[in-house]
Amino acid sequence: MSEPIIRAVNISKKYKTRTVLEDISFDVMQGEFLSLLGPSGCGKTSILRILIGIERPSSGRIYKGGADITDVPPQKRNIGIVFQNYSLFPNMDVYHNIAYALQARKLGKDEIDRKVMEMIETVGLEEHIYKKPKQLSGGQQQRVAIARTLVLNPDVILFDEPMSALDAEIKLALRSQLKEIQKKLNITMVYVTHDQEEAFALSDRIMVINDLRIAQIDTPYRIYHDPADAFVKRFVVDHLDRKVRSIEDSIR
Repeated sequence: MSEPIIRAVNISKKYKTRTVLEDISFDVMQGEFLSLLGPSGCGKTSILRILIGIERPSSGRIYKGGADITDVPPQKRNIGIVFQNYSLFPNMDVYHNIAYALQARKLGKDEIDRKVMEMIETVGLEEHIYKKPKQLSGGQQQRVAIARTLVLNPDVILFDEPMSALDAEIKLALRSQLKEIQKKLNITMVYVTHDQEEAFALSDRIMVINDLRIAQIDTPYRIYHDPADAFVKRFVVDHLDRKVRSIEDSIR
């Protein structure tokens, strides 16, 4: 993690009369796992949409690899995104869901097959290649969505609360798998969540967002042991402490 792959400079975003982000700046380092953590409506998803180019900032600039991409369309940014609802094609099996974007790029059949099988192995879905989404669990569907994004070899992958609909046991397993994939491929990931435990389990750094601004961006250790303000202490530290006490009480 030696240099930024993404740099956001003085980003603001307004929707008519409502401001959701106000003059925020941050870097995403090459190969890191950065989580955006904050309460609902704090602007986390707006940041993702601006990074990928679905929305344009009201002011400020976005740089990728040193180049200004603020006005570059999404399909030319080489940034992938995994949505909360998976967005899989229900009539296609796992193989063809992953292969679809490669076919759209007119790659050869042998190259498509090699890339798809590599991704299926990477996300551990070898036994489910010919199953359709309705035959898969929520966690398996999410892994298909991740593989479909990875197969295009993006420089950065964005995640918009991808585990919010999963039960606790599947979440834990998918967290571990996601972190393994990130380390294996050394790919940069930016992950939106409102779940403090999820952010701490996955992240190299966490960006805590509150009231249109970045309250703190730092390692999980530093955020826990040295919260920047009262909000970070209440929203992150106190929440985690309550969770630990609850677990301790339940096993006594």
